[in-house]
Amino acid sequence: ESFRPLVPVPVVWASYGVATAYVTADAIDKGRRAATVSVTPSLPPQPLPPPADRPLSPQAHAQDPAKATRVGVAVVDTFVWQSLASVAIPGFTINRLCAASLALLGAFTRWPPPLRRWTTTALGLAAIPLIITPIDRSVDFLMDSSLRKLYGAPGEPPAP
Repeated sequence: ESFRPLVPVPVVWASYGVATAYVTADAIDKGRRAATVSVTPSLPPQPLPPPADRPLSPQAHAQDPAKATRVGVAVVDTFVWQSLASVAIPGFTINRLCAASLALLGAFTRWPPPLRRWTTTALGLAAIPLIITPIDRSVDFLMDSSLRKLYGAPGEPPAP
């Protein structure tokens, strides 16, 4: 979003495609990790590698409902959290900050348009470190107050 004033709109939309691919890959990874964790209380977790000759099918966890639940919770929790904390909320926040700064620079300066666009981009990029922690904490609070109540894992997604 910081680069929106400088690049064509399809580039911005492509960046959302990349971000969505990352979120999806992370959710799948957390699901696979949750699938390989042993939950026997007396033994430390033992990773169990998936069969090398074939990918996991939807029926792979049908014989162990607890494992299927653990995997489903890990995937959903990670996907929702990452979608909100890494894509939707930062994108919206930076978009509005950049739109406001571009409008204000246009109204209160006589800077040429390229300088206003580059300044807006710089402001958007500079805001990223400032918004990360508040957004992450807010998403944790939101999920702890809603979705995570359904599966009883406050604070963080289930650890693989």
